[in-house]
Amino acid sequence: MNKIPSVNLADFLSDDPNKKQKFINEIGHAYETIGFVALKGHFLEDTLVNNLYSEIKNFFELPVATKEKYEIPGIGGQRGYVSFGKESAKGKKEGDLKEFWHFGQYVEDDTERAKEYPENVLVNELTNFNEVGKETYKMLEKTAKYVLRSLALHLSLEETYFDQYIKNGNSILRPIHYPPIATEPKGAERAAAHGDINLITLLMGAQGKGLQVQNHNGDWIDAMAEPDELMINVGDMLARHSNNKLKSTIHRVTNPPKEMWGTSRYSIPFFMHPISEMKLDVLENCIDSKNPKQFEDITAGEFLEQRLLELGLKK
Repeated sequence: MNKIPSVNLADFLSDDPNKKQKFINEIGHAYETIGFVALKGHFLEDTLVNNLYSEIKNFFELPVATKEKYEIPGIGGQRGYVSFGKESAKGKKEGDLKEFWHFGQYVEDDTERAKEYPENVLVNELTNFNEVGKETYKMLEKTAKYVLRSLALHLSLEETYFDQYIKNGNSILRPIHYPPIATEPKGAERAAAHGDINLITLLMGAQGKGLQVQNHNGDWIDAMAEPDELMINVGDMLARHSNNKLKSTIHRVTNPPKEMWGTSRYSIPFFMHPISEMKLDVLENCIDSKNPKQFEDITAGEFLEQRLLELGLKK
C-alpha cells in the first residue's frame, strides 16, 4: 500500500447500518495493512483549529526564559513545556529537533484518579491558551472514542468495550514546534523514526510534507492529510492488545530541503491513553494456531513507564 486511505466518521455515526459497517471494514483493513488512516467528519470545528494554531504559535514565540518557567521538573515531561532537543526516539542518542507542550486529562467525578496525574500548567502570558487547549483536547477525545468503538466491533468485541478504559484516561495533547534549522543537523531529525506508545494517535497538522510512514515493504511513503482531515494511527498498546492484528506503524518527520530550513513546522498529536490499570493482555479472539500469543501480559501504566524511560523523558 502506497497511499494512506481516507475514511469519514459520519458513516460510522449515521443511522444506516450499511454505512456504519462500511466504515468498520475500511478502517479495520487500513489498520491491518498500513496502520494509518486520514479521517474526515471529526468533531473539531475550523474556528477551534485556527484558534489553537494561533495560541500555540504565540506560546512558542515567547522568550526561551519565559517558556522554561513552564518546564516542570520531576514529572517526566507529562505536563507543561518540554524544551528543544529533550526527547529522542527509542534507541537514538540524538535529540529530536523540536520543542513541545503537554495538555493532560481534565478528570471528572473521580478524586482518586485526579491525584494520579500531574495538574495542567497554566500559561499566565496568554489568556486564551489554556481554554482553547482544553476545548481541543475534549473534541479529539470524543473523536477518538468513536474510532475505538469502530475498532472494538472490528475485533468482535462489544462496541463500547474501550469506553471504560478511556474515560479519565492518561491522554495527552501535544502541540509541537519544529523550529527553523540553523546549521546542518548531525544525525538528528525533526522526529526520528518511532512507533507511538498509546492506543491511537490523532494528528492535526499533517497537511505539509514531512510526515512519512513505513509500509510493510520498508518503503517510506508521504502521509499528507487534507485540511479537513486528521491523520490517525494505531499505537503500540493497541497493537499488543490485538496481538499485532492492528499494526503500530513506524513513522517519522523528516527535515525539510535546505531551501526551507528557515521555516517552522507545527503539528499537534493527541495521544489517546487508557487508565493505567487497563490490562493490555492479548485478546483471546486474536490468538489462533497461525497467530500465537506474541506479547507478555502487562498493564498500560507499566508499559508507559517502560517507554518513558526509553525515550529519556524519565530517568
